[in-house]
Amino acid sequence: MNFVAAMAMMVLMMLLMVMMKGVKGVNLVFQNADSPAQPTMTTFEQRTETIRGGAAVYLAAHGRYAQKLMNDLFSNYTNALRPVEDTDHIINVTLQITLSQIIDMDERNQILTTYLWIRQIWMDAYLTWKKEDYDGLDTIRIPSSYVWRPDIVLYNSADDEFSSSMETNVVLRNDGQVMWDQPAITKSSCSVDVAFFPFDMQQCYLTFGSWTHNGNQMDLINALDSADLTDFVHNVEWEVLGMPAKKNVILYGCCSDPYPDITFTLKLKRHASFYIFNLLIPCMMISFLAPLGFYLPADSGEKVSLGVTVLLALTVFQLLVAESMPPSESVPLIGKYYIATMTMVTASTALTIFIMNIHHCGPEARPVPQWAERVILNYLARICFVYEAGENCFGRTSASKKTQLSDEEAPSANDGNTKGTNWDVNGQAWGRNMEEDGSEESLDQGTDWKEDMFVTIDHSEEEEASGGEKVEQRNLRVPVEEEKRLRRNIEYIANSYQDQRDGQLRIGEWRRVAKVMDRFFMWLFFIMFFFMSFLILGQAL
Repeated sequence: MNFVAAMAMMVLMMLLMVMMKGVKGVNLVFQNADSPAQPTMTTFEQRTETIRGGAAVYLAAHGRYAQKLMNDLFSNYTNALRPVEDTDHIINVTLQITLSQIIDMDERNQILTTYLWIRQIWMDAYLTWKKEDYDGLDTIRIPSSYVWRPDIVLYNSADDEFSSSMETNVVLRNDGQVMWDQPAITKSSCSVDVAFFPFDMQQCYLTFGSWTHNGNQMDLINALDSADLTDFVHNVEWEVLGMPAKKNVILYGCCSDPYPDITFTLKLKRHASFYIFNLLIPCMMISFLAPLGFYLPADSGEKVSLGVTVLLALTVFQLLVAESMPPSESVPLIGKYYIATMTMVTASTALTIFIMNIHHCGPEARPVPQWAERVILNYLARICFVYEAGENCFGRTSASKKTQLSDEEAPSANDGNTKGTNWDVNGQAWGRNMEEDGSEESLDQGTDWKEDMFVTIDHSEEEEASGGEKVEQRNLRVPVEEEKRLRRNIEYIANSYQDQRDGQLRIGEWRRVAKVMDRFFMWLFFIMFFFMSFLILGQAL
């Protein structure tokens, strides 16, 4: 009976299982009818899922072994002491610097801001294990605060907080090697030499060393001969020429033990194109206007104002340069150029005032000295290509014409003087011949002029000289006092005209002297301008 009951129970269970499979099949049919067909998993995908599952199991196993390793390593570990088995042993720290970016170079405050990747590698004697005991686990990454870290700092740091580094993990290997990669934004003091600004080259030093451990406890080793520049971000103002590294061992006055450090020398060269187009070229263009002030006519009234305007413009540029430069004993090259240009403009303005004073000399001025006429009006005028109106480069046409005219006018004047008029005073003969013999003096001294005296003038000789025509004699009665008064007035007018003409000639000569001096100083200052530009700016080449 028991056997039969058992068989019946088995059959009943098999029926129930068949019924359940049928219900599942029906559900799958209805589900496939309502939803879109899904692709079946291929053999490759099945294998991939199997591998992923195995990797997850493997990682889970590593995670368990890593946790076990952490518990085993740091159960009796302290990060306060040097990780050496013997306190007399020296721990070696390998230092490597990667320069990523130059953030700022503050010349006025002499601070260099850089973005660095700092790698430090050392051996920790207490953080070793056998990877076979932990399922082949050979490296782990843990927070850097868990392990001992060397107290390497930047000696010439200028940061307010003194530390701008990021707390990153360390990579720990099974042989005890600890590698710590740390990005840091450093601010270091840099002695800036602006003597050749903006064509200068700077050298900034970054010195790394231990703050408390001496050379008998910790030693520094260069990983490379220079910093790594493969990932350097190009800077628009500075060009990096190199960053060599050098190890130094220094004995400080406070301590007798040696202290090793590694100094990286960052060699920089400034891109001068920005300063050339914004400071130098405008200064040169403004300075070019200073000699042209001598070419302006003196009557324009703008010669002095042009020099003052140029001087004010150069002063503004000088202030712009002075704001960006550190206060130091060495004057920048561009500052020297500005000072020399301002001195030249000041001298040109002063000379312009002096020449304008010469130009506006009045008729009461003294005549031009002979040496000035010989040197300035003759030789210097030809050198500076200054000629009068009507003159050319080959000769003085106007002067020769004046000489010819004066020679032609002289005979006519003499002829007019020889042929005069004869006149009688109270029936006594007086004329040109008597004046030549000195009778005029006797006339003035020996003759008593009275109011009733009269003068008879004979123009017959003038008429014969003119054409030989016979004209009747005319008698003109002129009172003697009125004649003398007329002669005095005519002489005064003639003398005044002669004085005025002499004054105009003196004014013209002094103006010509001023013009020659203007042209001479214009060429002189142009030569000084180009010579100064090549002399000062050539020092940077």
